[in-house]
Formats: sequence, structure tokens, C-alpha cells
Amino acid sequence: MRTCAESFQGYALRALGREFGERLLPRGLDITLCDQIVLIGSGMLWNIYFTALALLAGFALATALALGKGARTPWLRRPAGAVIFLFRGSPLFIQFFFAYEALVLLPRAGLEIPLIVTTVTMETGWLTRAWAGALIVLWLNTAAYTAEIFHGALRAIPKGDLEAADAYGMTGAVKFRRIVWPTMLRLAWPSYTNEAIFLAHATALVFFSGFPAWQQSGDAMFYARYFADQTYNPFIPYPIVAVYFIGLTLCIIAVFGAINRRLNRHLPRAVRAKFRFRPQYIR
Repeated sequence: MRTCAESFQGYALRALGREFGERLLPRGLDITLCDQIVLIGSGMLWNIYFTALALLAGFALATALALGKGARTPWLRRPAGAVIFLFRGSPLFIQFFFAYEALVLLPRAGLEIPLIVTTVTMETGWLTRAWAGALIVLWLNTAAYTAEIFHGALRAIPKGDLEAADAYGMTGAVKFRRIVWPTMLRLAWPSYTNEAIFLAHATALVFFSGFPAWQQSGDAMFYARYFADQTYNPFIPYPIVAVYFIGLTLCIIAVFGAINRRLNRHLPRAVRAKFRFRPQYIR
């Protein structure tokens, strides 16, 4: 039987690939509690990867979509509203399914992009891997939900602040950078924190989507299912996954709470917007 130190040494980074740990996973009676804790924790690296990159990329896209939905010109407002409605109106699991089917249909040899003097072939096989395809789906999904939050915050900006900016003679770019942008973030941040938590939880759906785990390099749910099948006891690996996700949620609350305090540092403590965790059971 392996010790906990041996399990950590052999499987701490195993989710990143076979070259980062033991080539074979533990099986049958050789599986220990430490093996399950370490390997599931290793799989959480992928859940953190999906959460962090989808949040960063989604934040930028959500800002553009929110501004587009609030634009006066229809050629900006209607496409932005359509994208938001599409990804907010359909279940995330269905989005995973259609994205994988669409990416599989791409030519295996790659897409040929004709240029003036040459033709460039862009590889497409990597898009069917979970680290890329599933990340794209999570990015678009969270961007749509965040854009709706930001759009509501834009509409809630006090008109007096905008009129004061106009009275000072601020240009559009300066007014957006100094008045609209920080006020929007301050108003939207508590709700955006809930969206970040939901996104972290939604990364568990990657395992149930069509995107395969490459060479047993899966997320936390992949290893939880593996141990449940090997030991015929799901009451150990799945609670371990739950504990890891609770820890991830606490980390998100701490980080976003610090940012929220930074955004509201100029306000009296009594009127600062406070974060309240409101779990969404149906989405």
C-alpha cells in the first residue's frame, strides 16, 4: 500500500499528462483514500483552468456585448442582443453537445485560408479537445450572462453622474473610463460574483459533455467516476469533489470580495454594496 507522500509524489500533477506522474492509474484493491484525494485534487487543476480563462476572456467579451446591447444603432444592438439571448436561452449542456458536433465536422486536414500570395492551413483537430472546445463554450456562455448583468448596471448608472461629466466637458472616452466603467463595475460586481461561482460549478459538466479526456488527463469528475467504478463505492470520491468545489467557491468569494471592497473604497462603509450568495438551481 502506498503512503500519502507516495500518492502525492506520483499523482499530484497526473491530470496534466502521463509525463507528470505515474503512467497507470491505481486499480482495484491498490486504491487508497490518499490516492483519491490527490488524483481528484489534481483533476481540479483543469476545473480551475476552465474557470479562470473563461472568466478573463468572458469579462472582455461581456463588456463589448453589454455596450453593444445598449447602443443606439440597430446594427450593434440587435446582434449583441441575439448572442446574449442565444446563450442565455439554451441549456449549457446542449451548447456543449452542439459545439462538439460542429467542431468534429471540421475538416481533419484543417481549414485552408487563401491569401494573396499563399494559402495557409489552420489545424482544427485541437478544437475537439476539452481544453479548447469546452473552454470556448464556457467562455461564450459566461460572457452572455455577464453581459446581461453589465447591461443592467449600465442602465442603473445615475443620470446625475453622466450629466456632471458632461458639465465638466469630458469626452466620450474619458467619461466612459472615469465615470461609466467604474460605476458599472461597482453596481454589477455582487451579481458578477455569483456568475463566477456558477461558472466554477458548471465546469463539472465538461466531463459529461462530448469532449473526451486525452490520455486519462481529466478533470475532477473524471477521476471521481473512475474511482467510483473501480471501488464500487461512490460515497467517497463524489464527496471529495464536493469539498474541493466548496474550497474553490470560498476562494472566489475571497478574491471577488477583495475586488469589491477596492471598487467601493471611496464610499462610506454603510452604503457599500455587499455580496450575497444566491445559488441558481435552474439555468
